[in-house]
Amino acid sequence: MATREEETPKKEELLAVALNEEDDEHDSKERVLQKYFLQEWKLVKSLLDDIVSNGRVSDLSSVHKIRSIMDKYQAQGELLEPYLESIVSPLMFIIRSKTIELGVVSDEILEVIKPLCIIIYTLVTVCGYKAVIKFFPHQVSDLELAVSLLEKCHDTNAVTSLRQESTGEMEAQCVILLWLSILVLVPFDISSVDTSIANSSNLGEFELAPLVLRILGFSKNYLSNAGPMRTIAGLLLSRLLTRPDMLKAFISFVEWTHEVLSSVMDDVMNQFRLLGAVEALAAIFKAGSRKVLLDVVPVIWSDTSILVKSSTAARSPLLRKYLVKLTQRIGLTCLPHRSPSWRYVGRTSSLGGNISLNASSEINQCNHGVDVDASNLEQSSSCLQDEDMDVPEVVEEIIEMLLSGLRDTDTVVRWSAAKGIGRITSRLTSVLADEVLSSVLELFSPGEGDGSWHGGCLALAELARRGLLLPISLPKVVPVVVKALHYDIRRGPHSVGSHVRDASAYVCWAFGRAYYHSDMKSILEQLAPHLLTVACYDREVNCRRAAAAAFQENVGRQGNYPHGIDIVNTADYFSLSSRVNSYLQVAVYIAQYEGYLYPFVDELLFNKICHWDKGLRELAAEALSALVKYDPDYFANFVVDKLIPCTLSTDLCMRHGATLAAGELVLALHQCDYALSTDKQKHVAGIVPAIEKARLYRGKGGEIMRSAVSRFIGCISLSCIVLSEKIKRSLLDTLNDNLRHPNSQIQNAAVEALKRFVPAYLVTADNGGAIDITQKYLDQLTDPNVAARRGSALAIGVLPYEFLAKRWRVVLLKLGSSCVIEENPEDRDAEARVNAVKGLISVCETLTQAREHSDFHSGEDGMSLYLLIKNEVMMTLFKALEDYSVDNRGDVGSWVREAAMDGLERCTHILCKRDSIYSSSDMGENNPIQSFFDANLATCLVGGIVKQAVEKMDKLREVAAKVLQKILYSEMIFIPFIPCREKLEEIIPKDADLKWGVPTFSYPRFVQLLQYACYSRYVLSGLVISVGGLQDSLRKASISALLEYLQVTETKDHTETRSRESMLYSDILWVLQQYKRCDRVIIPTLKTIEILFSKRIFLNMEAHTSNLGAGVLDSLAVELKGSKDFSKLYAGIAILGYIASISQPINTLAFAHLLTFLGHRYPKIRKASAEQVYLVLLQNGNLVAEDKIEKALEIISETCWEGDIEVAKHQRLQLYDMAGLETGLLLKTSNVVLNKDGEKRPTAADENASYSALVESTGF
Repeated sequence: MATREEETPKKEELLAVALNEEDDEHDSKERVLQKYFLQEWKLVKSLLDDIVSNGRVSDLSSVHKIRSIMDKYQAQGELLEPYLESIVSPLMFIIRSKTIELGVVSDEILEVIKPLCIIIYTLVTVCGYKAVIKFFPHQVSDLELAVSLLEKCHDTNAVTSLRQESTGEMEAQCVILLWLSILVLVPFDISSVDTSIANSSNLGEFELAPLVLRILGFSKNYLSNAGPMRTIAGLLLSRLLTRPDMLKAFISFVEWTHEVLSSVMDDVMNQFRLLGAVEALAAIFKAGSRKVLLDVVPVIWSDTSILVKSSTAARSPLLRKYLVKLTQRIGLTCLPHRSPSWRYVGRTSSLGGNISLNASSEINQCNHGVDVDASNLEQSSSCLQDEDMDVPEVVEEIIEMLLSGLRDTDTVVRWSAAKGIGRITSRLTSVLADEVLSSVLELFSPGEGDGSWHGGCLALAELARRGLLLPISLPKVVPVVVKALHYDIRRGPHSVGSHVRDASAYVCWAFGRAYYHSDMKSILEQLAPHLLTVACYDREVNCRRAAAAAFQENVGRQGNYPHGIDIVNTADYFSLSSRVNSYLQVAVYIAQYEGYLYPFVDELLFNKICHWDKGLRELAAEALSALVKYDPDYFANFVVDKLIPCTLSTDLCMRHGATLAAGELVLALHQCDYALSTDKQKHVAGIVPAIEKARLYRGKGGEIMRSAVSRFIGCISLSCIVLSEKIKRSLLDTLNDNLRHPNSQIQNAAVEALKRFVPAYLVTADNGGAIDITQKYLDQLTDPNVAARRGSALAIGVLPYEFLAKRWRVVLLKLGSSCVIEENPEDRDAEARVNAVKGLISVCETLTQAREHSDFHSGEDGMSLYLLIKNEVMMTLFKALEDYSVDNRGDVGSWVREAAMDGLERCTHILCKRDSIYSSSDMGENNPIQSFFDANLATCLVGGIVKQAVEKMDKLREVAAKVLQKILYSEMIFIPFIPCREKLEEIIPKDADLKWGVPTFSYPRFVQLLQYACYSRYVLSGLVISVGGLQDSLRKASISALLEYLQVTETKDHTETRSRESMLYSDILWVLQQYKRCDRVIIPTLKTIEILFSKRIFLNMEAHTSNLGAGVLDSLAVELKGSKDFSKLYAGIAILGYIASISQPINTLAFAHLLTFLGHRYPKIRKASAEQVYLVLLQNGNLVAEDKIEKALEIISETCWEGDIEVAKHQRLQLYDMAGLETGLLLKTSNVVLNKDGEKRPTAADENASYSALVESTGF
C-alpha cells in the first residue's frame, strides 16, 4: 500500500510536466521533430548557431559534417522540410547582409558565401529546389545585388571535380541562380529596378534594360555548362522570359535557340549548349502564356522535328528526353486547356469526400450508378462539341513523335513520352483518345521489341491514372497487360523483360487506384492469379515486389477480396526478397486458396522449368513438388505425363528442368502416400535409359544432364519405384560413369544418388554382387585417372554396412593409404586425398553405428575394429594434418587438413563412445578396462588442431577453433584425458559468435598455450609460419601476441619471464631439428629468430644464450649450405650477425661463419654479409685486435662486394687474417669444376655470364 501511495504523487508530477510541455507549442514541435524526423538536429543546430553567431563559417569541417548528415536523408528528403526555414533563412540572411556590408567588389565576399552555399545546395539536392527557395529573401533591391554577385562567382572556376573536396564555387553559382529565379518575379518592370538607367532616358523603346542583358548573357553561358547550373539557368530563363514585359527578350532568345538547334557544329561545347537550349525551351513552354507561345510554335517545332531525327539526338539519350519533353509541351500549347467530359471520374480525392461517401451503405451503393449515368449523359451530350473541336495538324505529328518515343531504347525517354501521351490525350476528344489508345496497343504486337512493350505499359498506366482509359476499353487492355506480366524473351545465354514485367505491375497498380470496385471486380479476378504468379515466381526481386505491391493496392482499394488480407500479409516486401523463400514458402501458402494452385503449376511447368537460369530450374522443380500435397491426382495424371516427353526435348533447358521436376514430383507423391500405377512407374523407370539411348550426355549440356539424372535416380530410389534388373544395372552404370567424371558437382550428385540407390535396390541382392561393387571401388582408389580416385573414395564412404561388413579391414587400410601424399608427383591430387579422408571417416561411422546395438563391440572382431581406428585411422588423420601440398592454385593441402580436423573430431567421438559403452557394461567385473582413447591420443589430437589454429590461413584457424569447441563442449559425450582442460576452456569459451578468423583476436589467446609443455611445440611449429610469413597484417598480429606473452606483467617476477624464454628457445631448437631441410618451416623459423633477436629476446639469458646460439649455428650450417633461397640466406646472415655481436665464446664461430659469406657466389649476399660484418665489428670489438679494427672497417666499407668475386675473396682472406681465424679450408677451394667428361675446366671469370646465374641472382 505504501508503495502505491508513493507512486501516485509521482504519476501526478509526470502528468503535470506533460501538460506543461503540451502547452508550449514550440517545445512540443521540437520534441516531435527530433524524435521522428532529423535525428541529428541537435548537432546540426549547434553547428548552425556557431555559423550564425560568427557571421561566417569559421571551420570548413562543420560544413562537411552537415553535408554528410543531410546526405543520409537523400531517399526521404521530406523529413528535412520542417527544418528548412530554420536552416536556410539564417544562411541566406548572412549571404545578403555580408554582400551589402563588404560589397560585391571585395574578394572576401566569395570566401564568406561559398561554404554557406555548400550547405544550402546540399538541401537543394536532398529536398528539391522548390522546397528550399521558398525561404530565400526576395526584396526588390536584392535583384541587382544577386546579379552582381553571380557575375563575381561566374569568373571563378572549381578547383576539383570531387564533391567531397569541393570548396563551393559550383554550389555558389547554383544557389545564386536559384535566388535570381525568385527575384526576377518582382511585380515591377525590371527596367524600373535597374539603377543604371534610373537617372537617364537613353533607353530606346525596343532596347532591353542592361540588367536584363546581363542576366541573359550569363544564363546563355550557363546553358553550355555540363553541371547543374544548366538546368537552373533554364529555370531562370523560363521565369524571366515569360514575364509580360519581356516579349522582346523572348523573341531574341527564340532566335538564338533557332541558331543553336540548327547549328551543324559537333564539338563538345555545342553538345552541352544544345542540351541547355532544348531544356530552357521546355521550361519556357511549361511556364509561358499560350497566347505568346503560339506565335513561335512553327519555328521551334520545325527545329525540333528535324533535330529529333538527327544523328546528334541518336547518340544522346538526354537530348532525346528533353526533345520529347519539349514536344509534348508544344502539343499542350497547341491544344486549348479543357477538362474532357468523357473522362472517367474516379474516387473522391479528399478525406471529407470519402467520409461522406461512406456515411451509409445505401448512399455508397447508389453513388457510383449516379456518377456513371451522369458521365454517360455528359459524354453523349458532348459528342457534338467533340466533333466541332478543331485539332491542329501539328498535334498529329506530335503524337506520332511521342509514340515513337515510347519505342526508344532508353527508359528516361520512354517515361517522358508516356507522360506526354497522357497529358495530350487529356485535351483530346473521346474519338481521338480511342485512336491514341489503339496506337498504344499496337506497341504490344509480337514484332515489337522489349522497349516498345515497356513504353506501352508506361503509357497505359498514365492513361489509367488520368481517367483517360475508360472501363469499356479494359477488356481489350487487360489481355495485353497479362501478356506483359509474363514477358520474358530469351537472348542468348540470358533473357530480357524484367523492366516490362515491372511496368506491367505498375499498370495494375494504377488500375487499383483509378477505378471503382464495380468496374474492377471482373478485371481483378483476371489479374490476381497473374499478379501473384509474378510475385512468387519471378526471377527478379524488383518484379516480385512490384507485383505484390500492385496486388496489395487492389486489395486495399477494391474492397473485400477473398483471402486478400491473408495473402498480402504473407507476400510482403521482406518475405519476397529471398527467391527461395518466395518459391518454397510464400507460393505454397498462397496455393492453398482457391484459384491459385493451377495458375502456379502452369507457370512453373511451362515457363520456369525450362528457364535459361540453371539455378531457377532447380528451384522450380522443388517448388513444383511442394505443391503436390494440394492435388496429388492432378500431378500424377497430368503433370507427370507432361514432363516425361519433355525429358527428351531437343532444348537443353527443357530436358534438364523436366528431368529434375519428374524426379521431385515422384518423390513428393511418394511422401504424400500416393501410389503410382504400374504403367506410370514403368514410364518413370524408363526415363534414364531413354536419355542414354538418345545420347544426351554428349555435346553441350551433357554435364548438366548428368547432375539431373543423378538427382532423378536418387528421387526414384527414395520413392521405391519398381525397377527391372536390367534397369538397375543400367542405373548403376550411369552412377559409376558420373562418379568418374572430373566435375566435382557431378560426382557429388552421383554420390548422393548412390547413397539412396544401393540400399533401395542392391542390399537385398546376393552378397557376391556387393563384394564385386566394393572391390571395384577399392581398385579404383589406385586408378591413374584422378577423377576415378576421387569418385570411388566418396562412393565407398556412402556404401551401407552390408557392403563393408566382410571387408572392413581392407577398406579402412586402403582408404588410409589413399589419404597419404602420393610418391609420384604426377599422381598427386589434393581432391582425391580430401575425398579419401571423408570416405574413411564415413566408413568408420557406418561400421560402428550399424553394430552399436549388437554384440559386435564386445567381440574380438569389434575390438580389432576399434584398435584399427585408434592405431591406423587416427594416425592417418594426424599425417593428413601435415599435408602442406602446393600447386598453381596455392595451398591445396589446406583442404586435406580441414577434412582431417573434422575427421579427428568424429573419430574421437567414436572411440569415446565405445569406451563409455564398454566401461558401463563391465562395471561390476574386476577385469581391467582397455581404453581406446587415452591421454597420449588426447594430447596429439588437441596439439595437432591447436597448431592449425595459429597458422596463416584465416579459414583454417576458424575451423580449428570450432573443432576444439566441439571437442571441449561435446553434447554427445564427454571427451576425457585432455591435458590442461581448464586453460583450454578459458582460451576457447563456448560462445559460438567469436571471430576466430581475426588474427588480433585468436593469436593472443592461443599463444598462452606456449607455457604448457604438452602443447608448446605444436603451437610454436604453427606460430612460426605466421610470424615469419609474408602477410604483413598477420605477421604484426602474431609477433605482437608472442612478445606480449614473453613480456610478463610487472606484478610478476622475472623468473617466469626467464622460464618462458627458456621454454621457447628449447622449442625453437626442436623445430629446427624436427623440420630440418624443410624450407616451408625453416625459413619462417629463421625469420622468427631474427625478429626475436632484434627485440633482444634470448640475448640476455646468460648460459642459455650459448646453448641457443650453438644449436642455431648447427642448424644454420646445415640449412645455408648450398642454399639458393635469398630469403633464407638473408635471415641466416642476420642471425649470424646477432650471435656474433654478443659477448659469449660462441661469437667467434658465428663471426667465422659470417665471413664465409663474403665470398658467396651471389653479389647481393656478399653485400648483405659485409653490412652485417661491419655492424658486428662496431658492436663487438673483441673479434679483431684493437690495432686492426680500423683497417678491417676500412676494407669492409671500401670494397665493392657486388663486383668481381675474386677481389671479394682476396679481401675476405685479409679479414680472416685480422680476426686470427684459420684459412686452410678457404685455400683448398679450387676455381675449377668438372665437365661432363670428368676433366677439369676453369670456371667463367664473370659469375653472371650464364642466363641461369642471372635468374638465380634475382631470387627465382
